[in-house]
Amino acid sequence: MNRVRQFWPWWRCALTGSIALALALSSYLSWHYVAGGAVIGCSGGEPCDQVLHSRWSSVGGVLPVSGLAAGAYLAMLVASLSIGPATAAGVRRLAWRALLVLVGAAAGSAVWFTVVQKWIIGSFCPYCIATHLIGLLLAVLVVWRAPLQFDENPAETSPTNLAPPAAPSASSETKADDVSAAGPRRIIGVLPAIGLVLVGIAAAGVMAVCQVVSTPKAAWRDGESQANAAAIDAHLAPIAGSPDAPYIVDLLFDYECPHCQQLHFMLEEAMRRYGGKLAFALCPAPLSSQCNPYIPPSSNPPNDSCELAKIALAVWVARHDAFAEFDRWMFSHDSGERWRPRNVDAARTKAVELVGAAKFAAARADPWIERYLQTSIRIYGDTMQGSGAVPKLVFGSRWVVPQPRNANDLVGILRDRLGVPPP
Repeated sequence: MNRVRQFWPWWRCALTGSIALALALSSYLSWHYVAGGAVIGCSGGEPCDQVLHSRWSSVGGVLPVSGLAAGAYLAMLVASLSIGPATAAGVRRLAWRALLVLVGAAAGSAVWFTVVQKWIIGSFCPYCIATHLIGLLLAVLVVWRAPLQFDENPAETSPTNLAPPAAPSASSETKADDVSAAGPRRIIGVLPAIGLVLVGIAAAGVMAVCQVVSTPKAAWRDGESQANAAAIDAHLAPIAGSPDAPYIVDLLFDYECPHCQQLHFMLEEAMRRYGGKLAFALCPAPLSSQCNPYIPPSSNPPNDSCELAKIALAVWVARHDAFAEFDRWMFSHDSGERWRPRNVDAARTKAVELVGAAKFAAARADPWIERYLQTSIRIYGDTMQGSGAVPKLVFGSRWVVPQPRNANDLVGILRDRLGVPPP
């Protein structure tokens, strides 16, 4: 037992175990990126799904950052198995230096992607956050332990070596005194260790810059349902564009979804490109188990999505011509900060302001609201195979979850992936 503790002290067990856990998490996310679908405990449209399918999940839209992380943690694991006292001093020195660079890169990446999730995407991925926390803890552990390692091999002085020591000569006594005076040599000094960590942080910075300046291709997930989705009567439904347009695409969305907010402000330009031939039937599909039976109750916390959708539909019932203004307000910014969903009280106040208290109360009690909402949710269920995320565009039996950067991307996705005839 003492020999095991000598070669595997607690900090080394913690180091290797944490690296293995981070490797498993990043490998799982890499597999998810390639295979598609939803990760465990993260159904379509949830914050973690939004993070994992954002443009920031890859470099240049090609190389998944989870794959880079998996490679880095695999290299860390190999290095961590080579820092024990039984390893030759030269190999140990190289392994510690590699670990310092790699944990620097992990810590720098952790800070960068936390900033991205907090202030750019506005959503968090638990798998990603767990991996980032492990990376930061590994950086602290490695920076702490590296300067405490010395070029001495306990195996050479192990008590299991039962051969009696030779009688020291005068010359050997002098050499022993010199070694004792000098002491064992450090594997790496404090300042060099910090320098290597900074090299790793700089590498993470290069990756971040590449993400910022690269222009990834428009992302999407698409598929086809077994039958046409439930029919929407464009003359009776909230619609962006003309109900008489030859191409009417159903848009499933949630008033608390940031990607829906971004897509909404591309619709007008896409319709302009089509010269009046394109319209979008607006179909609220709240990602809430309170009104959407396709959302597991345990998959997301309670939210206001269902009530916000019903308030919006009440505005449509009360005054068709007021709906566009209300819908635009729901997805607009009040300040220069990033967009935040409206709360129920603010949405109800705005609705009353637009249509009047009496008309809103009467419209809110109209059974059409529940029927239309359930029709939208049924379309969501019919096209849920492969992805339950929103926003989702549906045209006939085909559906697509788009992630366009601009209206040009949206028009291309409509044409190439959804089968809408070109303008």
